[in-house]
Amino acid sequence: MIEITNLSKSFTLHNQGGAVIPVMQGAELSVGTGECVALTGASGAGKSTLMRMIYGNYLSATGRIMVGDIDVARAEPREILELRRRTLGYVSQFLRVVPRVPTVDVVADPLLTLGVPVEEARDRARALLARLNIPQGLWQLSPTTFSGGEQQRVNIARGFVHDYPALLLDEPTASLDATNRETVLCLIEEAKARGAAIIGIFHDEAARDRVCDRVIDVAVYTPGAQ
Repeated sequence: MIEITNLSKSFTLHNQGGAVIPVMQGAELSVGTGECVALTGASGAGKSTLMRMIYGNYLSATGRIMVGDIDVARAEPREILELRRRTLGYVSQFLRVVPRVPTVDVVADPLLTLGVPVEEARDRARALLARLNIPQGLWQLSPTTFSGGEQQRVNIARGFVHDYPALLLDEPTASLDATNRETVLCLIEEAKARGAAIIGIFHDEAARDRVCDRVIDVAVYTPGAQ
């Protein structure tokens, strides 16, 4: 489902005389349906950079990033937007939403974008919000006012509301209490069971051991780190 071949990335520091910093070289990764692969490596090794390239936020210097039949590295912006709508979900650590939109609609938005009837989408959103222990009294409020932990759970609900064939998870259990951590791990296991291909960053070693089938140390693709 996700196939990465000979992927490289560098950053140009225009405020430092145009210095070019290579951050990844020759990355290779394959993730099949129903499989979860963890990215590991020290801070700065390129875990988040790789995730952002897969999602289409960063351009690669070389290589291919196949998600289904779309090469993200060569795709047009409209193709990437369509891929994100239907195929590739991303649960980041930070909630970015339009202010004043009720939480239930923030979570339902991926389904509404696909044309799912409003009440059906909201019902699915409500079920996930309840499962993730977001108090019902908050559902009609904007999540911009929520605590960090509540915002993280809203992000998770939004990421799992649609059955994406591929998922990117950035520290999905960070800062969660034991009850909500267990819920998130169950959601990941359910996504795997329905065939989702998942790539995640998990600093929570116990969570990684439970849900991940393989571990890839991205440091091996960091120039000069070998």
